[in-house]
Amino acid sequence: MRMRYGVQDMTIHRIVEQEYGFTPIREFLPSLTPELLDENRSWLAPAGLDPKTGHVVFCFQSYVVKTPHHTVLVDACIGNDKNHGHRPAWHRKNDPNWMNALKAAGVGVEDIDFVMCTHLHGDHVGWNTRLENGRWVPTFPNARYLFSKKEYEYWDGVHRKTPLSAMEDSVLPIIEAEKAELVTSDHALNDHVRLVPTPGHTPDHFAVAVGRRGDAAVFTGDLIHSPLQARYPELFTRADVDAQHAIRTRRGFLERYCDTETLCCTMHFPSPSVGYLKRWGDGFRCEYLT
Repeated sequence: MRMRYGVQDMTIHRIVEQEYGFTPIREFLPSLTPELLDENRSWLAPAGLDPKTGHVVFCFQSYVVKTPHHTVLVDACIGNDKNHGHRPAWHRKNDPNWMNALKAAGVGVEDIDFVMCTHLHGDHVGWNTRLENGRWVPTFPNARYLFSKKEYEYWDGVHRKTPLSAMEDSVLPIIEAEKAELVTSDHALNDHVRLVPTPGHTPDHFAVAVGRRGDAAVFTGDLIHSPLQARYPELFTRADVDAQHAIRTRRGFLERYCDTETLCCTMHFPSPSVGYLKRWGDGFRCEYLT
């Protein structure tokens, strides 16, 4: 399976932690009708839909981008030893998958210069920290972690009322270690890396675009989860904070990058996850690179 991509003067690596049938697809996409699902089952299964269980298949992964200036991690996946009581496949797991994938990309934790968290859900911040002598410490000792200020303040407010394990074990320890940079969702890191505001799934979600001459590649975060949402951008998820805003964001993003030379690196599409956006009727599809 292809895990490495070259664009302009950069190298992109997929860092896969898990891939499996996550949850019943019609529970995850509440507006998906049985008829629409049946209409699309032939192309969606088995890669994006487990035909036995009816569960939507997600890949849980991060991306490492090596630019001429820095080594950047886009999203920090699930992590080990984390509290995910409602997700048995994640809950207090302790496996080498993610770290082995990082090593296979020729990267050590000390090599990461920046961690870009597209949003602060638990499966995107998990490897921000690791458990050391009973304490959560930054996994990447030399990195600055970029959080949207608005996103952080929103979840911090929720956490103060109803504690969130992801905030407790994967976000607040970074704040306390003074490793975080709270930025706007249109922040530019340098001439190679910039953020793209894509709110809706969460209040100030951002995508990450890279490239010295335009957007050579873009990392979606959770503005889209399944290839079915590319064909039908109006399909929202149960996890969206503002479903209607998420729909507008998704269609705008797909329109922006459709039929361009920008490589689209999705966070949850089934493997191989990476390709170019093309039109498909009134919707879109990802033409994967294999």
